[in-house]
Amino acid sequence: MIKYSMIVMGLVASIWSCSSSSEKRMNPEIALPFYSDVNFTPEWIEAGDAKYDSIHTIKNFSFVNQKGDTITNETFDGKIYVTNFFFTICPNVCPRMTKNLKKIQAEFASDESVKILSHTVMPWVDSVGRLAEYAQLNDIDVNQWQLVTGDKSSLYDMARNAYFADEGFGKTVTTDEDFLHTENIMLIDANRRIRGVYNGTLPLEMKRMIEDIYTLKKE
Repeated sequence: MIKYSMIVMGLVASIWSCSSSSEKRMNPEIALPFYSDVNFTPEWIEAGDAKYDSIHTIKNFSFVNQKGDTITNETFDGKIYVTNFFFTICPNVCPRMTKNLKKIQAEFASDESVKILSHTVMPWVDSVGRLAEYAQLNDIDVNQWQLVTGDKSSLYDMARNAYFADEGFGKTVTTDEDFLHTENIMLIDANRRIRGVYNGTLPLEMKRMIEDIYTLKKE
């Protein structure tokens, strides 16, 4: 009987803990966590917290999109955007990521406050013309979704130091020994802070991302 009571008490405590955590997440001021390190450790930080001003922020950048237009951080000022890293000749993971990102494009097709930014990790292959072909083949809307190329060192610096996107994935590609790729897709808020990380190969993760974008839009 005593053992049974202890089990019941443990279950009650567990349910209370989950409920408390859920209530914290539902607080509109801290509904989504912030991510400021390579481990993607979630932190719920309120606006008045001493750590708020030190939250990791995406630095300035400048690349060229599939139309040959210069795309900078100012392009996304005041916007929520999702971002990933890919290359057009990727045979497996990238096509799945692109297909899943099209769910985001479709969901927010008429919403100017939500954008998509995809960086190539093979700029020596993915010219503006190649990106334009890829965009056409995948029905990518340039008004909503930017495919960008540029200087390799700048792209890789953004990947590793701004978005923490380096899992060592894709090392079998022999085109370049310093190859970078990741299946993560990051959600960036209107203040250029990372608010979500998702496995871009899983359709279910896109559903979660869509829900999180709607949460961000309420902030």
